[in-house]
Amino acid sequence: MEFLVHIEIRWPPAGDPKQYAGLVAGERSRARELAAEGTLQRLWRVPGRRANWGLWSAPDATALHAALASLPLYPWLDIDVHLLAGHPSDPITPATAPSIPTETTTGGDPS
Repeated sequence: MEFLVHIEIRWPPAGDPKQYAGLVAGERSRARELAAEGTLQRLWRVPGRRANWGLWSAPDATALHAALASLPLYPWLDIDVHLLAGHPSDPITPATAPSIPTETTTGGDPS
């Protein structure tokens, strides 16, 4: 199952900056592990905020919850989960999905 997940960090203003830095480092490490498992498929930052949107994959909502609860910052996360279902008019299917470029290029003919 695929889930669109919005996460906002609610770290207290008076929170210890060293503790926060350690938790952020742990988040990065755990995100790499979840990506290697195939659970975290894509992640986008929300500019100007401590927030992100991610495409997550899990067998069910219980497994997704376990993955989200494994994040070091979980106690300070405000999480919204949206279950996604396939759409018959989706122009991109797994069989036809293009590779996603890692760098943006400029110029040239777009065809």
